[in-house]
Formats: sequence, C-alpha cells, structure tokens
Amino acid sequence: MPASPRLSVQSSALPEVQPLILATRNPGKVRELADALRRFGFDVRPLPEDFPEIEETGRTFEENALLKAHAVADTLGLPALADDSGLEVDALNGAPGVYSARYGLDTPLLPGEDDDARNNRKLLAVLAHAPRPRTGRFRCCMALARPGKPDLVVHGVWEGHIADAPSGNNGFGYDPLFFDPELGRISAELTREEKNSRSHRGKALRLLLQTLEGEQAAGGAGTPA
Repeated sequence: MPASPRLSVQSSALPEVQPLILATRNPGKVRELADALRRFGFDVRPLPEDFPEIEETGRTFEENALLKAHAVADTLGLPALADDSGLEVDALNGAPGVYSARYGLDTPLLPGEDDDARNNRKLLAVLAHAPRPRTGRFRCCMALARPGKPDLVVHGVWEGHIADAPSGNNGFGYDPLFFDPELGRISAELTREEKNSRSHRGKALRLLLQTLEGEQAAGGAGTPA
C-alpha cells in the first residue's frame, strides 16, 4: 500500500515487516496511529488484554511515554510504541498537562457522561472567567522502546484556543473544545486525515518515521542502527 501523501517518509526505507505493540488501551490513539504505522511496514499489534495496568507515575510527558513503552517492550520482548499526550492551558499555568486524562476524577459523573465529557465540563467551569482567547496547546511525546536498541523519543505540539462550548463528533479527549485558529475549526470537527495533518500526535509520528528512515539509511551505509 503506498504511503500517505501527508507523510514524507517512504515506506520502502523501512524493513518490510516489523512487529510493533501499541502500548495503549485508548481506542482513539490506536485508530490514529495504527493506519499510518501499517503503511510503513509495521505489523501493528494491540496491547494484550491481560497485560497489567501501567501506572503513569512520571512528572513529564516524556517520562510517562518511556515508562509505558519499556513496561511493554521489556515484558514482551518486542518493540513497543507509547505516547503520553495532554492539554496545556496558559491561563491554568499549563494544567491539566500530564493529568489531562485524570483531570475530572474529583468531579462526579453526570448521568450518561463519560470521562472525556466530564473532563471537558470541568475545564469549561474552571475557565469560565478566563480572558479570551484562552490559548493553549496539545503536547505529545512519543517513545519507541526496542529490545537491544536505543530508545527513540520525539515530540509534537499543536497550538490553539479553548472554545466556549463543545462541538463536533470526531476524535476523543479534549478534541470537542480545541479550536485550531489556522483552520478556523474545532478538532472534533476534523476528519481523521485533517487532524493527523495538524495534530501534536501526527507531528510526532511523522518525526518518528523520519528518524527511523535516517536509521535505516545509516545502517545501509555501515553504521549500526
């Protein structure tokens, strides 16, 4: 299958098949990552259902991404890709940050509400009196742990504003509240392809694939990958 035109790395630069475990149980992340990785020759496999829960004890996105990737790679003996991502809001001094997924745990769920909706509701309440534009960004750190090889760590950032109310039915997490001023649209209103071309996770993934391409080129020239 040809590589996506939104990714500049050529699939022929990578080995034909590489097993890769996605170290996440978040179905939204799996959907965003799996298709692009498969186009570049990875045999993408989900995290086994019986794999123990990985506690995210890191103080930064990078610490959490490496923690998760190594927990899987070291246990299964296979390459594992993990990312840790979150929303940083300037009016909240960078919060919720690494606690983005757990931001609303101190707030009771409303009937019919899931964790993402609760997080969004709490964020809007906390920001009710913050001046506009309520600037912030999605930040992603992606870590690839490979037995016997160095770790690869890349980062991606998506700048935007926090909207006044949720909008859109696509995506997950804080996507219904994240406004991209360049596109003039909410993240949850974008198609998967549009989001990947702009998002923090899409940027990190492209950088990861470019780094792997560089490794392969160096290896072909006689430098260990």
